[in-house]
Amino acid sequence: MSDEIIDEEMEIMNEPAKTSKPFDSHTFMRPVKDLNFPAPVMLDIEETVQDAIMFMQVKQFGCVLITEKHQLVGILTERDIIAKAIGDDKDFHSQKVRDIMTPNPEAFQSDDSLGFIMKAMTVGGYRHVPIVDADNTPVGIISVRDIIAFIVEHFPEEVLNLPPKPMRLTKEREGA
Repeated sequence: MSDEIIDEEMEIMNEPAKTSKPFDSHTFMRPVKDLNFPAPVMLDIEETVQDAIMFMQVKQFGCVLITEKHQLVGILTERDIIAKAIGDDKDFHSQKVRDIMTPNPEAFQSDDSLGFIMKAMTVGGYRHVPIVDADNTPVGIISVRDIIAFIVEHFPEEVLNLPPKPMRLTKEREGA
């Protein structure tokens, strides 16, 4: 081996360990705008359930924010559609989203902390929470997926370098 290669290997071995981003209780006090949440998917309150379903399929999103005159008035989720719109020969083409949406959802602003949003999602059982500006106009939506991505961002090696399948103990004894 040449001295050049040995020197390079020694440099690599003696490099200080890369420090990951700190993840502690202060992390949860960061404003939610640090998550780079997606723009809101919105429909007017006068739209039909059929319009909402098609819109959710096209946007590949599990909910839509319902607005009236650009103000947040509700949220319509996949759960709402399953629980309130399916069955009893309901006509998706004439049924309005206002009839099955969850009115006045708990909403947050972009400067609110991630911890408060996580608490609301846990206590309320929400998978999505709206983010609004001071005038109650939707500016984004945070999903459980966004929060998981944020956590993985802090521990990429620990999460992304896991084997493709979990290692499990065998249920049968080997041998005799």
